[in-house]
Amino acid sequence: MKKPFGIAGGAQVEAKNVLVELVVDGGLRGWGEGAPFPAFNGETQEQVLAACALAAPRLEGIDLDDDDAIREHVRATCSVSPSAACAIETAVFDARARRAGRPLHALLGGAERELVTDITITTGSVDDAEREARAFAAFCTLKMKVGGGDVDRDVARVLAVRAARPDARILVDANGGFTVDEAVRFAAEAARARIALFEQPVAPGDWDALAEVRSRTGLLVAIDESVTSADDVGEAKRRRAADAVNVKIMKSGIFEALAIVRRTKAEGLVRMIGGMVETRLAMGTSASIAAGIGGFDFIDLDTPLFLASDPFEGGYAQDGERIDLRPIDAGHGARPLAAPRG
Repeated sequence: MKKPFGIAGGAQVEAKNVLVELVVDGGLRGWGEGAPFPAFNGETQEQVLAACALAAPRLEGIDLDDDDAIREHVRATCSVSPSAACAIETAVFDARARRAGRPLHALLGGAERELVTDITITTGSVDDAEREARAFAAFCTLKMKVGGGDVDRDVARVLAVRAARPDARILVDANGGFTVDEAVRFAAEAARARIALFEQPVAPGDWDALAEVRSRTGLLVAIDESVTSADDVGEAKRRRAADAVNVKIMKSGIFEALAIVRRTKAEGLVRMIGGMVETRLAMGTSASIAAGIGGFDFIDLDTPLFLASDPFEGGYAQDGERIDLRPIDAGHGARPLAAPRG
């Protein structure tokens, strides 16, 4: 990492991700990435590796197009490691698209070929937040991490960013770090910052608390940690707990992420897509989903910009806030450096 990536639950200083290579008959390869983020949900690299080791022999010889069999074996072996499920299923979708000779975003619908992402201002001091806001002048949307235990400082940080960037759209993400009263106080005292979205203000699992924050603040409330399945989207709608859903492939794998997208649309909720601390491989997969399906109002696909090195070649191109999928020839486009082509 170029610098620690801090959220309410802690900071990640090193990306301990896992690469999965899937080899299909004839030598065709697909690649997937698992990106555990302990501060987010407690998942570790060791859990991802263990789950992948369990899954590998069960998946050997399975038809690449047999969704039911693939999902059954992944669920049976990766229940404690959603990042492992994501890595395996990403490799499957990548291999399918490469076999077809088509970009993954085209295979998923081809609605768009370019996205505009936000960039994250992680937890830290008021001065840090203001400095980063100015440094990120190429980004029209800034996403701020809050909820670290000091409401007054979070308010000061957001107001400092607004003063530095009067033009920007500001999103805030508490990663479940506020109580209801803290979230309401934060929203009231930071009202001058004109917050466009309040993501996961309180802990996941408490739908009543989310609904109360939504009602008392009047802000657009998004859920992230609260949603790992399509059923969660339905529950959020039923409980009037959220306006938007942040879809992340690392929380659920590809198959369930696509189901979450469909359910979010069906329930009339706003669609957002994000990720953990990922390389261009996983982030390009999420970009392919968002561009392929289209209709996402919030794009939060910035974490490769925080990595000190890039172990992959190919994939999307990026210029500031713009993610361009047109350079992708097949699949998600990324491959490990010096990996065989195909």
